[in-house]
Amino acid sequence: MPDTPVSTIAAADDRRLKRHVGMVGLLFTAVGSIIGSGWLFGALAASEQAGPASVLSWLFGAIMITFIGLTYAELGTMFPVSGGVVRFPHFAFGSFASYTSGWITWLGAASTAPIEVEAALQYGANYLPWLQTLKNGTAVLTGPGYAVAAGLMLLFSIINMFGIRWFARLNNVLVWWKIGIISIVVIAFLTADFHVGHFAHPHAGGFLALGWHGVFSAIATAGIVFSYLGFRQGVNLAGETDNPQRNVPIAVLGSLVICAIIYIALQIAFIGALPLSALADGWAHIGTTFSGGIGDRALAFGPLAALAGTLGLTWLAILLYIDAFISPADTGLIYTTITARVSYAMGRNGNAPSGLAKVSRRGVPWVSVFLAFIVGLIFFLPFPGWQQLVGFVTSATVMSFGSGPLVLIALRKELPDYKRPFRLSGGWIIPYLAFLSSNLIVLWSGWDIVWKLMAAMLLGFVILAIHEVVQRGHTPRLDFRSGFWVLPWLCGLTVIGWVGHYPDPAKHAGNLSLLDLGSEVIVTAVFSVLIMWLAYAFRLHKPRIEEHLEESWGDETGDAPI
Repeated sequence: MPDTPVSTIAAADDRRLKRHVGMVGLLFTAVGSIIGSGWLFGALAASEQAGPASVLSWLFGAIMITFIGLTYAELGTMFPVSGGVVRFPHFAFGSFASYTSGWITWLGAASTAPIEVEAALQYGANYLPWLQTLKNGTAVLTGPGYAVAAGLMLLFSIINMFGIRWFARLNNVLVWWKIGIISIVVIAFLTADFHVGHFAHPHAGGFLALGWHGVFSAIATAGIVFSYLGFRQGVNLAGETDNPQRNVPIAVLGSLVICAIIYIALQIAFIGALPLSALADGWAHIGTTFSGGIGDRALAFGPLAALAGTLGLTWLAILLYIDAFISPADTGLIYTTITARVSYAMGRNGNAPSGLAKVSRRGVPWVSVFLAFIVGLIFFLPFPGWQQLVGFVTSATVMSFGSGPLVLIALRKELPDYKRPFRLSGGWIIPYLAFLSSNLIVLWSGWDIVWKLMAAMLLGFVILAIHEVVQRGHTPRLDFRSGFWVLPWLCGLTVIGWVGHYPDPAKHAGNLSLLDLGSEVIVTAVFSVLIMWLAYAFRLHKPRIEEHLEESWGDETGDAPI
């Protein structure tokens, strides 16, 4: 199939979806997804974990996610299909591997819209205190707050039902607003009362106040990687953009560059604008030392607005409270769209109920949108606060990206002459760095997150087994031989997390802490090479890959527009 145009595959695969998203629309979808709730809370959380070196956390996080993004830029232009993060493993490794990736991708996406809603209501609790309350120092939803959260989730779903064109137009407007507000915040903090000395304050521990452990831990658990994850929307909506060969790389790489600059500037501005009194007990305690002059409740529900109030920038605090609803709400709207596309893709792969791939006359996978709404409501129950869920979502989403580099090297071997509008240079180097980055970020999230993530994967395998039994004879071949590498990958991450260094050994999270920071990185680097070799050695071969590329599950399962 070397001469088959990319557009032909896309048309055969997702012809019922509408290609109404242009270059700016796709770029802004990624930027809008990145600039959500992470920037509202990430600057404070990163400062508490890494001190002034949190600037490095944002930089390193951007570099690691860029490695991953580069692999998806090549894949997304080769196969511009909706839900590509899930579809790509299906092409290269078959149904078992794609189901595993799809399940964890879907969990991460489905829980992100609820997180953004919680973030919006957390800032809103400053002037509507009945929305959330403090429980053990953490903001959580009240009963009435849950009702409002459910209403916002319903609103996101209704907007999605109008089709991708309406979604893109609304999102473009909101993204301009979000970029404008965050730029104003950075400039205001830099010019109001900026203290360069905070970056090397001797009594607070200097630049590396909390060591390299804090720098890397913050990448995974302070909302840093979580803030960058929106780059994938350029891939997930590739089947609905008018020129994917041009638009996908611009959306993926452009969104990461733009937002990395913005986030690093914000972190610098936040650190320099803190009052000297905030550092009295060290960086790890600035969240409790600094009350912003308006009490700990205000800081817990809105750190940036509290700092603006301390600096006498009342007008900025008001803008932040307004934006604290708009920014997360826009990202929640985007992730409702993305969650529906992921389950749509799993339905098209055939390893989830085919009803998930039903598409309306407006080109909307309406069953998947409805499912995203219901599951979003469920996530509010065990995770009623932003901080309680962000680590899990980060690790789940990053782990789902891990299959991308493996798909890339497999398809380069089996489809060497296939048209690649964007080709990543460097051979295996960048795919390896992308896979290693994915594994390290998962491990840096800490053992408490790792074991919960693996428990969720076990639940997913149980659901797959039930689906295979109930739909026997109507599901695609699992191609288990080509996808079995998933099992040693998951088991290996679990073992390394258990014997590893994260979180801080002093927190007694249940892991053994037998490895220090350096040895854990070395072990993970060797482990990553082994899993890449397994995936490459047992990949599907060209005839089977071409079968997957030519599949049209929608028509075969009676999927007609309604």
